[in-house]
Amino acid sequence: MSNSADSPADRPVPSGTSPERRRLRPARLLTAGIFALAGLIFWISFDTAQGTNLRTDDSMLRLSDLIQERSRKNTELDDQAAAVRSEVDRLARRDSGSSAAEDRRLEDLEKSAGTSRITGRGVTVTLTDAPPDATARLPGYPEPEPDDLVIHQQDIQAVVNALWDGGAKGVKVMDQRLISTSAVRCVGNTLILQGRVYSPPYKVTAVGDTARLQKALAGSPAIQNYQLYVNAYGLGWKVDQHKAMTLPGYSGTVDLRYSKPLER
Repeated sequence: MSNSADSPADRPVPSGTSPERRRLRPARLLTAGIFALAGLIFWISFDTAQGTNLRTDDSMLRLSDLIQERSRKNTELDDQAAAVRSEVDRLARRDSGSSAAEDRRLEDLEKSAGTSRITGRGVTVTLTDAPPDATARLPGYPEPEPDDLVIHQQDIQAVVNALWDGGAKGVKVMDQRLISTSAVRCVGNTLILQGRVYSPPYKVTAVGDTARLQKALAGSPAIQNYQLYVNAYGLGWKVDQHKAMTLPGYSGTVDLRYSKPLER
């Protein structure tokens, strides 16, 4: 664009007015203010650093470290809450005066809710990320994108759903028992479950009829799709059978606002 006489910087000084008496334009005031603010920021940074490097890892707590620390704290609090809850339940049963039939019904409800431990035969499914430098193993497959080489939320959820469909009496992801309000969530390449953070490999364990459980795993369309990535790019998949195993009861809090008895 060519310059014109309408440009503020090129306008002539009105007659009878000396250059010294012209008012400072807003643009010049704004420029001066920016330089002054920048100088103040540089001075504050220098005074704070006192010759040290403000960007060193030692002076800043990485977000991943903070998340891991919070996860460990949540684990400790869950363990403490579980111990207190167990003692409260013991005292309540001692003083309730309930009959043996009522106690057995309560135990059955606790097993169904997942708050008491169960023992029996079962399987463990292990999901593992592929090597970061993995390439296509089969002809006709494109070279993998980064997302093709990691475990996703839907992969873990597919295993959990298949095990429930196979008649699992209880399911555990990593070291935590799942209940009706449990939600499997992945952020990046980490799993967040009930306030705790986990990294791969991911283990999903279920108690139930091992033949039915394995049949449900093999028949799941979502897992069949996952198997394509196992064969093509090297994602990990392993199923182990157990003749006898124990799943712990859910030890966290249950935040329910409304509930009603299950109709039979």
